[in-house]
Amino acid sequence: MKLKSLILQGFKSFYDRTVIEFHEGVTAVVGPNGSGKSNITDAIRWVLGEQSSKNLRVDKMDELIFAGTENKRALSFAEITLVMDNSDHSIDIEYPEVHVTRRIYSCLLYTSPSPRDGLL
Repeated sequence: MKLKSLILQGFKSFYDRTVIEFHEGVTAVVGPNGSGKSNITDAIRWVLGEQSSKNLRVDKMDELIFAGTENKRALSFAEITLVMDNSDHSIDIEYPEVHVTRRIYSCLLYTSPSPRDGLL
């Protein structure tokens, strides 16, 4: 079984839907400090089931969701899909490709102020 691609949307620094394809041979991710290289490995760990926020380099799991910038609004969910080639049937199913997806939603709750809050 081989990794074919990783699809990220709203995960950490990945605002737009981003597809990273893994071709035969070596795939390298290069870029300056702060460009999100480590977020790719975090995404793979998370989609495969990592539950420790510490191992994903965040304090709380909702910090996995793109928090917004000066020019882009915060998102309400993050989603990662890992696409694997199963043509060798390493996973005993009839399909030649396996997609594993994990999604998280923000839990922002808004309540209207009440008279007892002293705000009205």
